Parts: sequence; C-alpha cells; structure tokens
Amino acid sequence: MTDTVVTDNPDEHRYEARIDGALAGFAAYRFKGDHIVFTHTEVDDAFAGEGVGGALARGALDDVRARAEHDVVALCPFISAWLERHPDYQDLVAP
Repeated sequence: MTDTVVTDNPDEHRYEARIDGALAGFAAYRFKGDHIVFTHTEVDDAFAGEGVGGALARGALDDVRARAEHDVVALCPFISAWLERHPDYQDLVAP
C-alpha cells in the first residue's frame, strides 16, 4: 500500500486523505463550542480495502490531539467505531 497523507482542509471543514496526490477519502467535521464533531467519513471506492479509513481516522485524531484545543464528538459511525477499537484515543472523547 502507498502511504496515505492526511491533512486538515479547514476551508472545507474536513480532514482529507490523499494517495499519490489523489483524494482517497475525507472525514467531515464541524465545531460546537470546545468540541470537534465528526459528522461523516467517506472513502472513494477506488481505494476501498487499502486502509484509507483507518489512516484517515488516526491522522485526524492525531492532529486533534496535537492541537489540544478540542474534545471529540463522533457522530460519524466510522469514527465512533474506530475510537472504540483504539482505547489509546479515548482521552480525546468528550465526556
């Protein structure tokens, strides 16, 4: 698998995953008070099964952790399930 690069695109309110420059997926978010609310994650069918979703979740949440500005609310079922499988990220979840 080629490396997945995850970056924040604040103009679009989403984290984007790119492979060789091509948009492979995104995790949309919005802010509500001190929370970053993940609302939807989508991976392009052309990249299905390549680990893009997991790389996207990890990259987005690592960025949230590094900024230390917001607690996470996962309305998106994918991000929510990913957080459940990765207890080392539970400190980011809003109480």
